[in-house]
Amino acid sequence: MTSSQSKQQRHSYILCNLCNWMDTMASPPAPEMIAIDAVSAQQHAAVLGIGTANPENCVRQEEFVDWYFRVTNSDHLTNLKAKMKRMCDKSEIKKRHFYHSEEMIASHHEFTNRESPSLDARLGIAKEAVPELAMAAAARAIADWGRPAADITHLVVATNAGAHAPGPDLRLAAHLGLRPAVRRIVLYLRGCSAGHDALRLAMDIAGGDAGARVLVACAEITLPAFAAPDGEDDADRLVVMALFGDGAGAVVVGAADDTGHPVEHPVFHLVSASQAIIAGTEERVTLQLGERGLRYRISGDVPALARDSVERCLVDALVPLDLAVAGDGDGGEGWSWNHLFWAMHPTGRAMLDGYEAALRLEPGKLAASRRVLREYGNLSGAAMIFVLDELRRRRHGGDGEEEGDRSGFCEWGAMVGIGPGLTIETMVLRATSGPDDGKKGAEAVQP
Repeated sequence: MTSSQSKQQRHSYILCNLCNWMDTMASPPAPEMIAIDAVSAQQHAAVLGIGTANPENCVRQEEFVDWYFRVTNSDHLTNLKAKMKRMCDKSEIKKRHFYHSEEMIASHHEFTNRESPSLDARLGIAKEAVPELAMAAAARAIADWGRPAADITHLVVATNAGAHAPGPDLRLAAHLGLRPAVRRIVLYLRGCSAGHDALRLAMDIAGGDAGARVLVACAEITLPAFAAPDGEDDADRLVVMALFGDGAGAVVVGAADDTGHPVEHPVFHLVSASQAIIAGTEERVTLQLGERGLRYRISGDVPALARDSVERCLVDALVPLDLAVAGDGDGGEGWSWNHLFWAMHPTGRAMLDGYEAALRLEPGKLAASRRVLREYGNLSGAAMIFVLDELRRRRHGGDGEEEGDRSGFCEWGAMVGIGPGLTIETMVLRATSGPDDGKKGAEAVQP
């Protein structure tokens, strides 16, 4: 072959490849196909077991106002008491559980004396209560998972009721019989987004390590924030006292192992997670520990801010996965979200009503979140695990489903919550249809 012929062949080869490249650039794969392929090719973490727990002490919402003003020696604040009564009547909460009791409050006068430092006493009780509640929920999650506690490789504990080191993770690991080499992480003071943060962390750990089995435990008690109202304008404390309750939720999270076998019995696949800050809202929700305990500051415009921002956050999270459906509004505009199941953080009735209106959801789409709010109040960081457990119960034919609730028949869903920042947390979920369909669920999200 001559030098001239060789050069011509090289030029022809380069020209051919250039043409092929130009053809590829002119006809890229459709965006929805890219999204579907990306979802299918990833190895997803999954929730393998769920457990919840609450303290035995229970106060009905209709009795709470009289109880609270009596134990805090505040019956003379008649206007404030009437205001709190209206809050409780509108809350749609039926009852709440508390670690603290009237006897405990009476034995600690500093809890109701507005001038007395009380942080040490509050944290001393929380140091015992948080691991106790977390252990009850975690033991149920491990039993639901079906493998020995010693198989747990990572432990993530989240709470707004503590400031200790070593923290509740060490005691929880010892009580459950976890291995000394278990890798532990504690998240403090993450507000209502603590459960989201812990699940997102577990998802990242399990998604990157097929052999990891992550135990997540979120435990909350309201005692650090419990206090007498501080005058007639103490709206923040009224909101916390009227809505928040105590409880713990736990899940075991894991992915497929290296042999390609499915995870044990997946309940929900954790597909993706995102987080968005609403600009200019840094001071709308704050938590701060002080001499008198944990102080919440909650702006009255939080429900409106969340309502006006949630759809944009969902579009950003779900459009790349081809899970958003356009054309629900007038003239074919807007988005439709009724093809998904929903795990909304049960922050309060106003928040759930706002989400439902902003997303144009059908009646019953938020039934799981509303039931958790009704039965337990706002459980802060633990609430999302209660909602996941309630969704599972409904999918498996649990009693008490509200009329119009079709969430149990949706394969894909979204978990949405809000935390200090203001920060909107979103996690895309894919549900399995039964306790023994792990193979089918795993195959659905893998190539």
